[in-house]
Amino acid sequence: MALPTRRFGRTGIDIPLLSLGGMRFQQSWKDLQKNEISIENQIALEKTVNKAVESGLIHIETARHYGTSEIQLGWALPKLKNSKKYLQTKIPPHNDPEIFEAELKASFQNLACKKLDLLAIHGLNLPEHLEQTIRPGGCLDVVRKWQRADRIGHVGFSTHGPTDLIVKAIQTDQFDYVNLHWYFIRQDNEPALNAALNHDLGVFIISPTDKGGHLHTPSKKLVDLCSPLHPIVFNDLFCLRDSRIHTISVGASKPEDLDLHLQAINLLDKAEDLLPHIQQRLEDAAISALGKDWITSWQKGLPMWNNTPGHINIPTLLWLHNLIHAWGMDEYAKARYGLLGNGGHWFPGENADCLDEKVSESALKKALIGSPWSNEIPDLLRNLKKRIGGKSQQRISNS
Repeated sequence: MALPTRRFGRTGIDIPLLSLGGMRFQQSWKDLQKNEISIENQIALEKTVNKAVESGLIHIETARHYGTSEIQLGWALPKLKNSKKYLQTKIPPHNDPEIFEAELKASFQNLACKKLDLLAIHGLNLPEHLEQTIRPGGCLDVVRKWQRADRIGHVGFSTHGPTDLIVKAIQTDQFDYVNLHWYFIRQDNEPALNAALNHDLGVFIISPTDKGGHLHTPSKKLVDLCSPLHPIVFNDLFCLRDSRIHTISVGASKPEDLDLHLQAINLLDKAEDLLPHIQQRLEDAAISALGKDWITSWQKGLPMWNNTPGHINIPTLLWLHNLIHAWGMDEYAKARYGLLGNGGHWFPGENADCLDEKVSESALKKALIGSPWSNEIPDLLRNLKKRIGGKSQQRISNS
């Protein structure tokens, strides 16, 4: 089966609209010895990869720090009936390019491959990560050496960073593609999509199902609002109807996880008829729950987390407040809340647990002087803390 494709920016690759993400099907998030990987898990992984490739998801992406994912893919890929595939892995930048190159060598060994079609610098989340990558003698110099040896095809970057940093990285013209977050519930990276279009970068959307709202386990309210589509199908169509986006990740842990995404592809030519009514319903629900004044102005004048007492990440917390009240997304919000303060540069800033303990309301209000909602926000944060706070969550890897 062939999926529709789009030109992946300046790479020139005709990439399928769905890509297989290797973040959920591996046995362990920690590196294991090969003899510690079970036959049962490997068989299950191979069934997932086989169904994906047979369904047209011939772009497969993973990362050095996705535990056993690379090794297990290295075992699975030679068994595929379809020899045509595009392989991507991701390696974090490092201040020492020798350490970066050692990680690169480890990935090649794990994947048992002679050449990578796509390599992403994994997690350009801070200005220093970009500097480590593009400076003379930095990580990109290592990549260029491997490209000259025909070991790497195209180089891109993945990011959880702020939009202005993503745009800055795109504007260096040192990259061929970008892996970034953009989906219905969070469209902040709109300027980055425009920058990628202007600089002819391929655009890969990271985790639209999981980071896009835990859509594999959606709230009943969200299910009702997205009817007759499943929230996964709605979100896939929302992303893919935008021609600036070339492919979205499907993080499958079992073969049947692919089904709703394939359903979305079959409905893509009907997206302009299906989506407006659902999108309007979602927006109306948000206005009904939160008020039009709040919806149109809540982001105004908010301080960045590093300029807030206790480093409370107010923009992210208010966004979670909105998701809960508009669309009943408590479980997703709880998981994201718990990551604040525990996810390093991947999820910067702190949650609201320190409010009224280490941070006073008066100190918080001073930081909120530019917000039209400065009087209301402290109580909103208290209510959020009461509803979903108190339990931390560790990111799988903070490297």
